[in-house]
Amino acid sequence: MNWLSIARRLAVAVGLAVAVSSPALASTNSGTGAGGSQAYEAELPADLATAKDMCALLPCKDVFPGAASFSERKGQPPYVEAYGADGKTKLGYVMLSTDITDTPAYSGKPVVTLIGMDNEGKFVGVKVLKHSEPILLLGIPESALINFNNQYIGKSVKDKIEVGSSHADSEVIGVDAISGATVTVIAQNQVLMTSGAAIAKQVGIMEQTIRPQPQYVPLAEGAQLPDWNTLVKQEAVRRIVVQPQQVGLDKTGEPFIELWFGSLNSPIVGQAVLGKSNWQNLMSQLKPEETAIFVIRTAGKESFKGSGFVRGGIYDRVQVRQDGDTFTFRDTDALNLYSVAAKGAPTFTEAAIFMVRSKAFSDAYPWQLTFLGNKVDRETGTRTFANFDTAYWMPAQYLEGGHPKIIKPDPSWLKVWKSRALEISLFALLLVAVTVVYALRDPLTRRSTHKNKWPVNAFKYSFWMIFIVWVGFIMMAQPSITQVLTWLHSLLFKWEWTLFLSDPFIFLFWVFIFITIFVFGRGLFCGWTCPFGSIQEIIHKVAGAVGLKRFQFQLPQVWHDRLKWVKYAVFFGLVVVSLFSMGLAEKLSEVEPFKTTFLVGLTNRSWPYVTFVAVIFGISIFIERPYCKYVCPLGASLAMPSTFRWFGLKRKADCNSCKACAKGCGAQAIDADGRIDHRECLHCLDCMILYTDTSGCPPLAKERKMREREGQPLTAIGKNGYFIPIVPIKDDRQLQHAAALLAKKPDPRLPTDVAVPPVAEARGIKRLWVEIVDHLWPFNRDSWKGSRILTAVGIALALAASLVWVLAAQGSASPIMVIGWWFGWSVFEVLIRLQGKRYVKDGPWWGTVYRRANVMDMLAYVGFKNLLIGAALFWALQAAGLMTMG
Repeated sequence: MNWLSIARRLAVAVGLAVAVSSPALASTNSGTGAGGSQAYEAELPADLATAKDMCALLPCKDVFPGAASFSERKGQPPYVEAYGADGKTKLGYVMLSTDITDTPAYSGKPVVTLIGMDNEGKFVGVKVLKHSEPILLLGIPESALINFNNQYIGKSVKDKIEVGSSHADSEVIGVDAISGATVTVIAQNQVLMTSGAAIAKQVGIMEQTIRPQPQYVPLAEGAQLPDWNTLVKQEAVRRIVVQPQQVGLDKTGEPFIELWFGSLNSPIVGQAVLGKSNWQNLMSQLKPEETAIFVIRTAGKESFKGSGFVRGGIYDRVQVRQDGDTFTFRDTDALNLYSVAAKGAPTFTEAAIFMVRSKAFSDAYPWQLTFLGNKVDRETGTRTFANFDTAYWMPAQYLEGGHPKIIKPDPSWLKVWKSRALEISLFALLLVAVTVVYALRDPLTRRSTHKNKWPVNAFKYSFWMIFIVWVGFIMMAQPSITQVLTWLHSLLFKWEWTLFLSDPFIFLFWVFIFITIFVFGRGLFCGWTCPFGSIQEIIHKVAGAVGLKRFQFQLPQVWHDRLKWVKYAVFFGLVVVSLFSMGLAEKLSEVEPFKTTFLVGLTNRSWPYVTFVAVIFGISIFIERPYCKYVCPLGASLAMPSTFRWFGLKRKADCNSCKACAKGCGAQAIDADGRIDHRECLHCLDCMILYTDTSGCPPLAKERKMREREGQPLTAIGKNGYFIPIVPIKDDRQLQHAAALLAKKPDPRLPTDVAVPPVAEARGIKRLWVEIVDHLWPFNRDSWKGSRILTAVGIALALAASLVWVLAAQGSASPIMVIGWWFGWSVFEVLIRLQGKRYVKDGPWWGTVYRRANVMDMLAYVGFKNLLIGAALFWALQAAGLMTMG
């Protein structure tokens, strides 16, 4: 096919795309549309967290219509009172969500929200001041979040409000979610209800929960009091440690603050900490429902009492929380603590005893001490309060009857799973069905022929329609590269299961993808279940069926082999950008048309996004799955681990000279030697149908005709793709011909030539040890025979990368610096292994089949291996307290 012909066909494709897009363009708004975000990463006043006159900095009237003036911040957690025109009549309250809770949304950052509540506890206004949700920047209009918040106006903080359907039997009031932003709205519901309840309880709108007071085990006569180390082991004394990096400061080698704390009401714990006389004196000052807590600072220069504390004021740096109740301390609730009697207690530089004077607090139940640190944003200089909590529960041996039984409410993610149990079950069954059908592909392909593919296609086409309509458009569960970036960041920095569990359909889809990608490769997802990929395929099939087949074509293989690298470049570019700015990476991820197609809808987006989708669909009429093959970063991210799939598609020796499968491969994943590139294969199974088709497969057709002429029986097709021999195997002409082909040409049954490295010959425990060394040490004798300069630089980089990890453990290297050096070393490791250890394992990881690695094999191997090693080292450093991810 000449280039003039290709140009003509591409011109037709683009012309049709424009024609298709014109009606959609006419229906879209010419304004900012979904991208018109005003609160995304909005700059807030630098002193917002500490300013007394909050409403001088924020639009409080927007959330409390009718209010003429507002008080300064009051209480703890803080709020302001809203007054009428006379300046005296109190109409209600205004609160800033981050003064009360820092519940993270999908981005890992809280949605900063201003909330108005009247004297009866009803929401009168909600305004988002700042958010970091990329989906609300480009995918879903910010107005969707505004509309979601408006559902709360008129509802009471006393109500049981949840995202989802209402349930009269359990008095649950449901609010509609935002399609495609489930995690965000679940977090926002928690923010609104937690903030409202905290202030409502503080000002008396809601009654605080009255918890039964504990009965402590008395100190037995003559019993020895526990020392400090024993109290720590029993968790009768707990610790809070805040590192400088967690509050936006440089690491100094010592904590920003280190606090030890515990309850003193227990006769055993109290006397161990204070001594008998001091404890008795303290208990004489307490009422039966009051609880004393000690706090000491053993490291750091930050005061937990607060530098701005004044007589009669509130200690704004420490508070106690129990379930949804917050307890703060005034100067009348505090006593000086001069010494700790427990043997082995650390020296301290600041200490106090705080008294919780509320029947709502009970030492018999779990509670937590919260230190509120003043966190500095390094980029903007903005200061905000960050909460650092440590849970405490008086050890059971010090309570009469032990710990009381506690029924904890279901977490938000679990409520979502329960509320949509039927849909989730059906989706899980659908994923299982796809996996089972594909696992049974051999019987299906044997029943098919090149002229009748329906035993396979009936399942495949049905799955396409289900995933497009139900999963894509109705459930909006199209996986995305943004989720891959989130997984990578979570793997390296901070793993939070609740973040992923909040969207059950995406979570289950990714479990399916993760399992099947290592068992079969990317093709099962990309070729059978991806909603957007299925749309492209259906467009191409339908176009061919209605008379456009003569216009359909494939790019020349040489250009296909060049253009397929584009998607890998897009993927790697997004990964690198995300390390510096997740927000920018989210913007750039609009290279995916999934949000426009499924989450937002073509009619809700501005013309460039609609045109992009229309062009892809238009080109799909003529070229099979153009986006999947050349642009999709999600496909690229899944292609790399497909290098290590356990099971591949079958090939036979004749495939290295027969081109029948390659001609019909829409993914163009079969090379001139008949080898399948499983990173590009979309598992259409056409080649597997030919594999056993005695009429469609040229070698089988030839053998069939010869047997028919000779009057020999037609036996079944064996697993090797040939007729089962009717003569001794050594005399079978099929196998003799196959052996002759393999002697002349490459073996198509493996993606590359077989390799037999020394590691393959090891056995038993020695093999395990040799494999570990082989993974960690990329050099061998052949490395030195190649470029000495490259090897020397590689060794230097390996030492430098190792040194950076040591510096990271000492706090002298930031995570980004570590990742940068680790990435640089990984690039050189690829080059070094290509020079020496140029092999990868094929098939199951526990097997011993090795093959020669090409560049993409080595990139995938080193990248995946070093990602796991890097994540393990990050986790180890965090677990040891040597590195903090901010």
